[in-house]
Amino acid sequence: MNGRVLQPVSAGVVGTLTGFFGSVAVLLAGLTAAGATAAQAASGLAALCVVNGLLSIGVSLRLRIPACFAWSTPGAALLVAAHPGSLGTAVGGFLLSAALMVVTGLVPTLARSIDRIPAALSGGLLAGVLLPFCLAPVREAVVTPWIVLPLVVGWFVLSRLVPRAAGPAVIVAAIVLTVVQGSAGAVLPPLPVVTPPSVDVVGIVALGLPLYLVTMAGQQLPGLAVLRANAYRPPTRLLLVASGLGSAVAAPLGGVQLNLAAITGAIMIGPDAGEDRGRRWIAGVASGGTYLVLAAIAGVVAGLIGDRPPALVEAAAGLALIGAFIGAITAAIERPDTRVAAAVTFLVVGSGIAVAGIGSAFWGLVAGGVALAVLTARR
Repeated sequence: MNGRVLQPVSAGVVGTLTGFFGSVAVLLAGLTAAGATAAQAASGLAALCVVNGLLSIGVSLRLRIPACFAWSTPGAALLVAAHPGSLGTAVGGFLLSAALMVVTGLVPTLARSIDRIPAALSGGLLAGVLLPFCLAPVREAVVTPWIVLPLVVGWFVLSRLVPRAAGPAVIVAAIVLTVVQGSAGAVLPPLPVVTPPSVDVVGIVALGLPLYLVTMAGQQLPGLAVLRANAYRPPTRLLLVASGLGSAVAAPLGGVQLNLAAITGAIMIGPDAGEDRGRRWIAGVASGGTYLVLAAIAGVVAGLIGDRPPALVEAAAGLALIGAFIGAITAAIERPDTRVAAAVTFLVVGSGIAVAGIGSAFWGLVAGGVALAVLTARR
């Protein structure tokens, strides 16, 4: 294999492994919070890997651009704040979000309007969703300092030397330590488990709408921006429809929203994938192939983490999400005239409240939207 092929292949493999191990604990924590058993979580993880793999391979080959897909990490974190009540309600929310993604891709006006989502709301929502995870290292450092603090130190060192590897490395280390301590669950086969959507319309809307917004603003738009920054002209509507249809396929199996890879997409789309831009599509195919291999070990990963992600794994996930939290806060408060609305959204979402069975993510959007309307009405 010559260098013109080896470099994009290695970029696709490294980027996918980084994204997988950097966010798998968040995904499993979100599914568990939604009521999934370890077997259902394994099913969701495997389904996401398969659909991501097939989408990345198919779209990259068809368009000859590095189209790399991933699951929505903010969307998975949202499940903790949304309190869907049951996995069936969560599946309904996944399907609603997928439908909204498809409609956005089919209707040009909607696709353009997404760019005008106020950053105060999208950033505040994302930051509030990530807050409980980012607080986990602080809490666990008090409970088990002799285990968590070395993990924190390792994260700091890796953040200085190899920033991209810091998050995945601490999560892998946390999983290994959990296994060594004997607190891991049993290995499971990645068998499909179908969960029908519930008929809880209120719960489905309360989850599906914030999931759509946080995925679109936090993942899809940055993923498209990465492609454009590397001089590609991505067919926005086609990619949105593909993401939505793929999400609809994975949803009944426990899979959260799919989207274009954003943070790890920079590895697979940029110069790391080779100087020849015309051959970087190979990185997308390599990413898809890597996901298909990872689908085979989904049961191992989900089983080891168990029905409830161990505290050490949650702490490691919080460390891995600090960068995303900083980005969300920065975007939310960038404009002085909307900072109050951003703060209201962030505080309500981060509070974790549930009113009338509806979680804080929905109420944060409502409160932030009201604040934004009142405070900027004259402008």
